[in-house]
Amino acid sequence: MQFALCNEFCEGWPLDDAIRLARDVGYAGVEVAPFTLAGDAREVPLAERDRLRELAFRCGVRLIGLHWLLVKPGGLFLTHPDAEIRGRTREYLEALVHLCGDLGGDRMVIGSPKQRLVMPGTTPDQAWGWARDVFRALLPTAAARGVALCLEPLARSETSLVNTVGEAMRMAAEIGHPRFRVHLDVKAMCDEGRPLGTIIREAAGWVGHLHVNDANRNGPGWGGTDYGPIVAALAAIGYDDYASVEVFDFSPGPERIARSSLEFLRRVFGVR
Repeated sequence: MQFALCNEFCEGWPLDDAIRLARDVGYAGVEVAPFTLAGDAREVPLAERDRLRELAFRCGVRLIGLHWLLVKPGGLFLTHPDAEIRGRTREYLEALVHLCGDLGGDRMVIGSPKQRLVMPGTTPDQAWGWARDVFRALLPTAAARGVALCLEPLARSETSLVNTVGEAMRMAAEIGHPRFRVHLDVKAMCDEGRPLGTIIREAAGWVGHLHVNDANRNGPGWGGTDYGPIVAALAAIGYDDYASVEVFDFSPGPERIARSSLEFLRRVFGVR
C-alpha cells in the first residue's frame, strides 16, 4: 500500500508546493484536482505539464491521477438530455485523460456529483444510459494513454446516480472494459449503512483506486470510522495500490491534515 494526498486541501497553494509537502511528509503520490491548475484544463500548456511531472519525479513523488474532474468549467453534465452538452462533456473528459497521461498519472476518479444528477424531466434509466455512453466513448483514448476511469459511488445526499459500490460494479460490468474500474471512498461507503468490510470484499476484482477519509468528512483517523475491517478487507481482495487522503474540511491546514493522516494510515496499515 502506498499513500497519496489530494492537492485541493492545500487550498490556494500552487501544485509545486503540494508536491513538496508530499515529499517532506512522506507521501508517495499526489492526486490532482484539475481546477487547481486552471479553470479549463485545456489551458495548461504541454510545457507546464512536463515541468510538473519532472518536478514530482525529482521530489521522489508521483502525480498519480486526477479527481474532482468537472468542477470547472461550468455547463458540463454526463446526464443532460441535450446530446450537445453531453458531447462537450465527453470532449472535456477526453482532454482530462490527456492531462492525466501528460502528468504521468494512470487513473481518473469519476465523482462530480452535481454533473451526474438525474435531470428534471428524465428518468434514472435514461441518465444511466447517457452516462454509460459517455464512458464508453472515452475508453479508446483512456486505453491509449494508459489511464483507468474509476467510477466513484457517492452518497444519496450528494447525487442521484450511482450511490453504491454495487451500482458502480453494475456499470463496470455493462461497459466491460479493463480500463473502467470502481473507485472506493470510505466516507461514501459509510452512507450505504452496511459493514465496510463486506462492501469492499464484494468489490473484489473491480477496484481501481481508493480514497481514505472519515464518515465525518475529515481525514482518516479524525473521527469514529473503524479502519480495522477496512484494512482487513483490502488485504483480503489483494488491493495494495494507492490510498489517497481526501478531506472536505480544510481548516486545520495542509501540514496538519497531511501529517496526522499519514501517521494514522501508516499505523493501521502497518507501513513504515
